[in-house]
Order: sequence, then structure tokens, then C-alpha cells
Amino acid sequence: MAPEAHEALSGASSDEPRPSGGSLEELILARLDDDKAEDIVLIDLKGKSPMADSLIVASGRSHRHVGALADHLLRALKDAGCGKARVEGMPHCDWVLIDAGDVIVHLFRPEVRSFYNIEKIWAVESPHRTAQN
Repeated sequence: MAPEAHEALSGASSDEPRPSGGSLEELILARLDDDKAEDIVLIDLKGKSPMADSLIVASGRSHRHVGALADHLLRALKDAGCGKARVEGMPHCDWVLIDAGDVIVHLFRPEVRSFYNIEKIWAVESPHRTAQN
């Protein structure tokens, strides 16, 4: 494929700097949507955790679908200049975690997602997190 065509498909060239938090989120959300991920949730972690700015949780229909979501997302991140993303859980594909720096992505099979219920951990305000007057 010609470099111009590759840049048009990926939306980024190798000379561009790494995407900022907002555009990184948009890239990940668009890729997951294109690959038919289910129940995509974006959780804003700003002010809640210093580890990342946002957390994205999505489901795949099967082991194979979760693996394909992760593989396509890693390729899209690499094409966008974020090739240093860390990944855990690829061999089994029950729960795949991708750390893209400012954005952390959790990809689950539906049964595993309901068991761990990651959204509830980050979405609910705990009493120790709220300011007391």
C-alpha cells in the first residue's frame, strides 16, 4: 500500500506526535465501534486516579471477538504513533487490558465483565472520595 493511502486509512502519519488524551479516546472509541464491540462505556478518571485520564470498558461476544478487538485496537494505536501500549490477557481473551498511557481499555467477554463489574468500582462515588464540609 502506498504511504499516502496508508495515512488516509489510519488518519495519522509517522511524523505526527502522539495523540492527546481527547483524540486518543476518540481513536479508541471509533475503532471499538467499527469492530462491533458491545456496551462501550467511557469513564472519566480525572480527579479520581493519577494512573490515567480515562477508562474504556467494552465487551466482545466471544474469546475470538475479544482477541480481534484487542488486536485491531493495538494496530490502530501503533499506526497513530502509540505503539508502546502495554497489553495483558491476550492468550486467553476473557479479559484483555490495554494500557495506552492516558487511556486504559478493558475488553471482556460478557460473563467475565458482569462478574468483575469494573464500571461500578469507578463510577460510584465512595464516601472517602467526596469532600466533607
